[in-house]
Amino acid sequence: MISLGDTVIDLGDPLTLGLVIGGAALILMLILIVLAMRAANRSARAVEPLAHHIGGLGQRVQGLSDGQHQLAGGLSHVSEMQAKAQAQMLEAMERRLEEVQKGMAETLHGTSTRTARSLGELQQKLDQIDKAQAKIEKLSGDVLSLQDILSNKQTRGAFGEIQLNDIVSKALPSDAYAFQTTLSNGKRADCLIRLPMPPGPIVIDAKFPLEAYEALVNAETAEAKVQATRDLGAAVRVHIKAIAERYIIEGETADGALMFLPSEAVYAELHARLPDVVREGFDRRVWIVSPTTCMATLNTMRAVMKDARMREQAGEIRKALKQLHRDVELVEERAGKLETHIRQAGDDVAGILTATARAGKRAERLDNFDFEEMAPDRAEDSVVPLPRR
Repeated sequence: MISLGDTVIDLGDPLTLGLVIGGAALILMLILIVLAMRAANRSARAVEPLAHHIGGLGQRVQGLSDGQHQLAGGLSHVSEMQAKAQAQMLEAMERRLEEVQKGMAETLHGTSTRTARSLGELQQKLDQIDKAQAKIEKLSGDVLSLQDILSNKQTRGAFGEIQLNDIVSKALPSDAYAFQTTLSNGKRADCLIRLPMPPGPIVIDAKFPLEAYEALVNAETAEAKVQATRDLGAAVRVHIKAIAERYIIEGETADGALMFLPSEAVYAELHARLPDVVREGFDRRVWIVSPTTCMATLNTMRAVMKDARMREQAGEIRKALKQLHRDVELVEERAGKLETHIRQAGDDVAGILTATARAGKRAERLDNFDFEEMAPDRAEDSVVPLPRR
């Protein structure tokens, strides 16, 4: 860079460099001309080499001028190529930018779609959670209602009776049991199973010692558990005694009765912790059953009833078999008569066919006027009488 006042000359520019070189060449040529003119006076012989040298310098200056023009053209071509390359680069960048924008738009659209779908699924799950919450609230209400029922002795007894009624009605036919039946001693049984003699009708009474069982479950110390176990055994013994005294009547009921516990947990706890109470029930002929064992016992009773009814109906079955044998004999007799009638009908049909054939032959002879062959004394012209029944 060369500064001449306010003018700045950039030697890095090829055009400027060429102009500087050309200017320097011109100055050098002028200097040489001046020197030549000064030397002209000295020697005439030096003029010709100097002129020749000046001509060479002119040719060189012309070559430099041509090189300068070529350099300017090359610079112009390079500038055009650079502009073209910049344009192509800008076009490629714009195209790439459009592709990136398009890809981003598609990605954003896909993301929004997935987000909307996820929100929809989330809404469905929230709806399911709301429904489940409603069911839980309803179940909580049912549990509270059940707690209210079980907290009262009368309602708790009704709960056990309802469960007993449901089990019995599913296991036995409707004519095999009765609910709330009054016995001869004035006591009312929750359920009376009409078993045949022996063993006779048997009573099922529903009992639910809930307070003693809850005390055993909620006991925290060993002493509390022992006391709660004793209380549960005492409560069950009271029920066993009451059932044995009220619902076992000689000559009217079976020599035993069933105590129905509407809770499998109480039944399991009783057999696990108080086997002596269970044995005491056996001694008093009071058998403790749970919903599961009650269903099994009732199915056994149903088999006993079915066997007894079959024995009661044995005479009717024999009578029906005898009547059936008589009906078979009548059918056989009528089949023989029908066979005779069918055979006679076959003979009649055969006679009719023979008479029809002979009548056809006579008609054929009449049609041919063969009177000589129609002699009445020929055997084939004799009339075949039809058999009478």
